[in-house]
Amino acid sequence: MSLKVLILGINGFIGATLAPAILKNTDWEIYGMDFAQNKLQSCQGSERFNFTEGDITINKEWVNYHVKKCDVVLPLVAIANPAIYVSDPLRIFELDFEANLEVVRECVKYNKRVIFPSTSEVYGMSPEAEFNEETSPFMQGPINKPRWIYSCCKQLMDRVIYAYGARGQLNFTLFRPFNWLGALQDDPHDLKTNSSRVVSKFVGNIIYGKDLELVDGGGQRRCFTHIDDGIEGLLKIIANKDGSADGRIFNLGNPLNNYSIAELAEKILSLAHKYPKYRANAEKIKIVSTSSGQYYGAGYQDLQNRVPSIENARKYLGWQPKYDLDTILKDVLDYHLVR
Repeated sequence: MSLKVLILGINGFIGATLAPAILKNTDWEIYGMDFAQNKLQSCQGSERFNFTEGDITINKEWVNYHVKKCDVVLPLVAIANPAIYVSDPLRIFELDFEANLEVVRECVKYNKRVIFPSTSEVYGMSPEAEFNEETSPFMQGPINKPRWIYSCCKQLMDRVIYAYGARGQLNFTLFRPFNWLGALQDDPHDLKTNSSRVVSKFVGNIIYGKDLELVDGGGQRRCFTHIDDGIEGLLKIIANKDGSADGRIFNLGNPLNNYSIAELAEKILSLAHKYPKYRANAEKIKIVSTSSGQYYGAGYQDLQNRVPSIENARKYLGWQPKYDLDTILKDVLDYHLVR
């Protein structure tokens, strides 16, 4: 059956990678809203691609109409940037929680399936070596560390969605990206101080000849996942063959790509030497350490470990990530350092 898919926040990292994948691999029709469509050039001209410029917090009638019209809703609108968690936590609450809650309630009202982007951050500082969607405890920091407001907003959205599902009022799937990386995540050429995610920040520093800064020594470990692997899993969730994704939560990450931020910096700097235009910059750049207080402010707190169990995705989706970290970083660097 051909689906009508509503993607809110379609010009973001996930939406702008998902939309062309839908057009390429399916016969589904896309309806999308965002502030801009500069990342969606490859979708232009397709009869199955329908874009509206707008803001979900303002254009509520449009959202209501399209929730009612479409089969599947992906509310991808969110701020996912640690610097903003610390500098403007209320902005995170108002958009990531309040605005998305309105969309979910529309899905309940019109009996529409929702696929909601949770986050690996919901696990917080969980002491478990591997995070399981159904058994791992969540552990966030104290109130005076606003870094955790994003995690708490996403966790509460997860719980509300799950509660609607338990009542039989909502067909849902939650997916938790674990450090998805790709060309469209951030634009290092428009670098703002400490505002980009870590890989984009490092690439931007190479472009501008700045040292790579490790927050609190860079011992924090993350499992890095190619956006194409993530999108493959997401397409399987949307297709939902045999209803296998209904009411489930899926970690989508690559546990084999478990590296510290310090190791990540070394890899990126080493790879940068291979790009003639930026070789001179790479040769003079150093890897230095800074404190989290200096980098983000006093409201920041970090977690040291974030490894997903992906057994649910293997079992119910037949999904398995393919790309190693070197391949991921080469794709990102080729996009930004060759053009």
